[in-house]
Amino acid sequence: MKHKALRDQVIVVTGASSGIGLATARMAARRGARVVLAARSGAALAAIVSEIEAGGGRAVSVAADVGVRADVEAIAEAAVTAFGGFDTWVNVAGTTIYGPLTEVSDADHARLVQTNLWGTVYGSLVAVAHLGRRGGALVNVGSVASDLAFPFQGMYSATKHAVKGFTDALRMELRHAGTPVSVSLIKPTSIDTPLPRRARNYMDREPMLPPPVYPPEEVAHAILHCAVHPQRDVFVGGAGKVFAAGKEFAPGAFDLLAPAIVAMQRRPGRPRRPAGSLHGQQQDDTGHAKGDQPGYVMRTSAYTRASLHPVALIAGAIGLGLAATALLAPRPAGRRS
Repeated sequence: MKHKALRDQVIVVTGASSGIGLATARMAARRGARVVLAARSGAALAAIVSEIEAGGGRAVSVAADVGVRADVEAIAEAAVTAFGGFDTWVNVAGTTIYGPLTEVSDADHARLVQTNLWGTVYGSLVAVAHLGRRGGALVNVGSVASDLAFPFQGMYSATKHAVKGFTDALRMELRHAGTPVSVSLIKPTSIDTPLPRRARNYMDREPMLPPPVYPPEEVAHAILHCAVHPQRDVFVGGAGKVFAAGKEFAPGAFDLLAPAIVAMQRRPGRPRRPAGSLHGQQQDDTGHAKGDQPGYVMRTSAYTRASLHPVALIAGAIGLGLAATALLAPRPAGRRS
């Protein structure tokens, strides 16, 4: 399935006030798409829309909580009112909690599930109801945690596992019904966004991301690629693919990494900010695509760029295999290099 060029599309992006959602909205607008931005912070969205329009783009915004179905339906209605409909819907909105599962309150767990899982479910079902009549793309942002579990982010991992299961089942049902909607799941590894600072935090230090860390624009590039050239699953960051494959091969060995993973999530010298934006807006990190991750942030992911063009990737692998075979093959007798 192939969709319209980006310059001819209307793209809905939830979680568009910061991080991956903001990077995606900005990149889509620069490439000529009309954009519908949704998040809880109406003031932040208004400023972003002004920025996009000042650059020659077209955008509208909707203040909405994706955990409320009526709010999600209002996003779709705004897209229809402003642009006559939409061609791609991107579910980005999400957050996390840092801390032991046994210490996190039931209320915090419930709110995380409402945002990460139900926000994706509502967005997907509302999007498919519209796209089923005209065709288009649904892009859900999961995580490497869709395939792995991380200590001190247990419920986040559970929601991302659930997002993967829901997305896979929805894709199968749409194919069975012959609905002309592609469904892609994006699985980012550690991405330099404000997510750690916006997280609900039970640890004694501010959270940080385990390396290697990639820029949010790398995720945005993968999302927008799938809006035109759909793919089933895309890992953003080769490290995520390596860890997921390693866990499948030796799950017990991966479990032994728990102490190291916990340590890599605690930022030295930074006292914790406990509340985050789980239950309410946290204005100081809206309007920012990038976070303040300490240490080196990769510029791109060579693995991800190659995986977006699988024919070229396969051809390259075959070429490398033939070259290796030629180098390792025994030389004819009597010839010297």
